[in-house]
Amino acid sequence: MGAVEQDIPVAAAGSFLADKSAKVFVAGHRGLVGSAVYRKLLALGFHNLVVRSHHELDLTRQADVEAFFQRERPLFVVLAAAKVGGIHANSTYPADFIAVNLQIQTNVIDAAYRNGVEKLLFLGSSCIYPKFAPQPITEEALLTGSLEPTNEWYAIAKIAGIKMCQAYRLQYGWDAISGMPTNLYGPNDNFHPENSHVLPALMRRFHEAKVAGAKEVVVWGSGSPLREFLHVDDLADAVVFLLDKYSGLGHVNVGSGKEVTIKELAEIVKEAVGFEGEIVWDRTKPDGTPRKLMDSSKLAELGWTPKISLREGLADTYKWYLENVVKQQ
Repeated sequence: MGAVEQDIPVAAAGSFLADKSAKVFVAGHRGLVGSAVYRKLLALGFHNLVVRSHHELDLTRQADVEAFFQRERPLFVVLAAAKVGGIHANSTYPADFIAVNLQIQTNVIDAAYRNGVEKLLFLGSSCIYPKFAPQPITEEALLTGSLEPTNEWYAIAKIAGIKMCQAYRLQYGWDAISGMPTNLYGPNDNFHPENSHVLPALMRRFHEAKVAGAKEVVVWGSGSPLREFLHVDDLADAVVFLLDKYSGLGHVNVGSGKEVTIKELAEIVKEAVGFEGEIVWDRTKPDGTPRKLMDSSKLAELGWTPKISLREGLADTYKWYLENVVKQQ
């Protein structure tokens, strides 16, 4: 990475927020990230947003994507569409995770460039980094070691997306940038009982225990691993900031910079849900990686920091869960 870390002359920074009538395509607007970006842009007064459901536009079909861009001609693109899933899904469907994500990225990035898009922001994931990367993880850790085997297919696709954006910038001088968020949570998260990540899984279990009047909730491991969480609305704010202020070649980490133990997380979720029983730790179960923290100092130096505390964000997420998941059951 180091040899190509340079700024290529492109469109002037500060142009994104200047025109709220500019046409913006948010790819993946129904997902956790895309829906937050869509809400943020609406709140800022953007009134020419373009969105398509998977049924309306299959981003894995190159001809359909090309026709869409030729017809709509958006000026900006936020690429938040991806096939995502937990360890079980990644292990069961490795071909899907690498093929579908490569198809989406290649089709959208190439069609955006060829049809006059001024700027594109590609969103990845912290799983792009080596399994044993030094902590906190800087952007320079990319491609310095082996990936976590349980999600390497997804990670390789995301790394290819970063490199594709860099290649188009180097060859064409096109303003394609990449942001790599840490663990996210918030409205539109996945609360599936088997396939959700640690935070929504804990929220669902504490809620169900509260409803059932249970006296305890058993949580795997010791509770000692450290994790970082960012509310998806903070990420959406960072997306707008990067589109407006950043035009560099290197990808940018987007995190909260704050660690919390799984034990502390469980206590805050328990409080947000209002569960009054005990938390029992099953130490016969694995803890996973001891620590995973991203170094987001590059973004902080550019002038952006998160605003939503974990306690505030979890209360907001639980409210959304009650109104949009529990009521639908």
